Amino acid sequence: MKDFIAGLPKCELHLHIEGTLEPELKFELAERNGLSLPYSSVEEMRAAYTFDDLPSFLKIYYEGMQVLRTEPDFYDLAMAYLRKGAEQNVRYAEIFFDPQAHTSRGVPFELVIRGLRRALMDAQSQLGVRAQLIMCFLRDFQAEYAMATLLESLPYREWIAGVGLDSDEKGNPPAKFAAVYERARQEGYLLTMHCDVDQDNAIEHIRQAVEDIGVNRIDHGVNILEDQRLVEVVLERGMGLTCCPISNSYVTDSMKAEGIRKLMDLGVRVTVNSDDPAYFAGYVQENLEALQDALQLSREELAQLERNAFEITWLPRHLKDAYLAEVDAYLS
Repeated sequence: MKDFIAGLPKCELHLHIEGTLEPELKFELAERNGLSLPYSSVEEMRAAYTFDDLPSFLKIYYEGMQVLRTEPDFYDLAMAYLRKGAEQNVRYAEIFFDPQAHTSRGVPFELVIRGLRRALMDAQSQLGVRAQLIMCFLRDFQAEYAMATLLESLPYREWIAGVGLDSDEKGNPPAKFAAVYERARQEGYLLTMHCDVDQDNAIEHIRQAVEDIGVNRIDHGVNILEDQRLVEVVLERGMGLTCCPISNSYVTDSMKAEGIRKLMDLGVRVTVNSDDPAYFAGYVQENLEALQDALQLSREELAQLERNAFEITWLPRHLKDAYLAEVDAYLS
């Protein structure tokens, strides 16, 4: 099954580019930018990656990205992930980036997006991996800052497929960003939103995202199983959920494999993704392997997970169909 998973054409829809910053690259960028790190080695840094909930992870996550300062830094960050994706037969990815995590420490928005965009263009021509960007707002910042970031993004509208919402959910419900999302919709952005696993008011956050904000899909979202009516709404709209099994096991009590299985059985377009693989020790290949091991998924079920992912991409229909045909050809 590992060999089958390795060759399966893959689509990743829940991947934070800042969460792909491996310790080796972190040391390289620190040296390039004349910065010192509080670790003496890669091994010591990895050993510090201990967290058991979302806030403890976020502390290390934001601390780590301090080495990202220049356009080449963001280019190298994205290219490192895209090369890894190519090795794992990722054919297409929609990649989150957190501009506020950089502009809030003095790194210009233009510098961030130009570095990322250049990497995406080179990856398509050199590696055969297609990718788009999703701009995330940090929900533990003020909604006014999110709106300002949205307006700052408009000159680069053609480079950004949609917007998302991530970071600490406690006390930061989707409703806080309703006006920002409405403006984003008016500007033509597609909409997604993190509804992380087992957070305070998780099911109410999902309800707000689906019914009040009207997102196109949900990131994480396994807690939707607590409300059958919301499951029915998601099924009726054909919405997808971008689940991340390995990261679930770091910030909650399990991979939520049984929940993912139930969503699959209900016909929800559930997908498997890596989230922040440099911190959670698993890219999309390893996430699929872990879920297959937990659920004893068949080849057909693994292929269906990738069909789900390609189907809910923010791609034109002809490109979706081309990728779906690759999955079907591989399975046959």
